[in-house]
Amino acid sequence: MKKIVIIAVALIMMSCDRTEKPPVPDNLLSKDQMVEVLYDVYILNAAKGASKIVLEKNGIFPEDYVFKKHNIDSLQFAESNAYYGFYVDEYESIMGKLEEKIDANREKYQVLIDQEVENRKRRQDSIKKLADTLTVKKKPKPANRVDYKDYPND
Repeated sequence: MKKIVIIAVALIMMSCDRTEKPPVPDNLLSKDQMVEVLYDVYILNAAKGASKIVLEKNGIFPEDYVFKKHNIDSLQFAESNAYYGFYVDEYESIMGKLEEKIDANREKYQVLIDQEVENRKRRQDSIKKLADTLTVKKKPKPANRVDYKDYPND
């Protein structure tokens, strides 16, 4: 019984080891196209995680949007991704370019975010100053003077 289990496990493990090179797809995306497609996929997945309802209200379904934007279909992307995924060096090259693009855009958008925060802070400060100048300070009422002549001396 033990021998049968060992043979079965060995056969299963050997059958799972397929190292056939994937064929070059007829409509293979270039590395630069893959970077662009993957960039859009990552950005939309991040946006989808933050606010999926807003995207759907605006008629944006992430997967469909990316494929339409780049004039490709899901099969073309899947085949290209599988092809480049087999060749680790090429896929690392694509991921490196993708990371550079994400970092460059992150810096660009961080500057815009910082400017927006600064503008909002300035606006709040000016509103606060304006509110301080509009505050009407009430003067204390003078105390009523009592004339003791009007009261009899007891």
